Amino acid sequence: MADSGFQTRHYFIDEGGDSVLFSRKGKVLIGSEGCSRFFMLGLLEVPDPSVLQSSLGDLRERLLTDPYFSNVPSMQARARKTALAFHAKDDVPEVRREVFQLLSATEELRFFAVVADKRQVLQYVRQRNESDPDYRYHPNELYDFLIRRLFKGKLHKSNGFQIFFSQRGRSDRTAALRQALETTRSRFAEQHNLISEASLQVSEAPPKERAGLQAVDYFVWALQRLFERHEERYVTYLWQAFRLVQDVHDRRKAGYGMYYTQKKPLNAAALEWRREKNKPEI
Repeated sequence: MADSGFQTRHYFIDEGGDSVLFSRKGKVLIGSEGCSRFFMLGLLEVPDPSVLQSSLGDLRERLLTDPYFSNVPSMQARARKTALAFHAKDDVPEVRREVFQLLSATEELRFFAVVADKRQVLQYVRQRNESDPDYRYHPNELYDFLIRRLFKGKLHKSNGFQIFFSQRGRSDRTAALRQALETTRSRFAEQHNLISEASLQVSEAPPKERAGLQAVDYFVWALQRLFERHEERYVTYLWQAFRLVQDVHDRRKAGYGMYYTQKKPLNAAALEWRREKNKPEI
């Protein structure tokens, strides 16, 4: 691929897990059923979204007409799942395998992610409450922090950026997300004496409308399975597209966290030290 420094870059963003720490009554939910231990954001850079749109669309059409899947509930139009868009959590294993194969064979995809350990976030919240009793944690706080970490240094190397976020429920946070990105870009430019006049287009969309959002969902799902369940095969299969995973709360060696790259692969062994900490708090 030619140098994309003068081209528009296409970024697709999705999340894994959730940023919830407490119930409405203030009970800690981390580790309970339906509440993840980790919260992560993934960014997939897609050089040509139209090609990916066509590839995933053709695959879905082929699978939907395959008699093998004729009675699979998630493949029925009324279920509004795989019939509309690929989603790793909803897709049956046979479909998942097909999507993983397609993504693994798709050249020049670049995946970046940032991962937060919610137990470490909980410690921060408790410490802050001790010094500021009026402080109240909000899930968007963690989301926006990870957005800033994820995009640091990624908004200055092209003339334009198109950034798509996977829609989160009924809330439209496009303005807030754009502001977080503008802040990230401004801080980076100031620190490095840069001037960036690149256009920044930010929008939220349902995954059924953007193949890039379906693809990044699969990457994030693979990463989530590794962190939550120590299942590494999915990340291993897609690893050639991984560029950087920031484990921001693994501060054993550096305050900014642990970085995994092609030269420092991420696998179950790298996360083994956390097994004891996976036990529910008393």
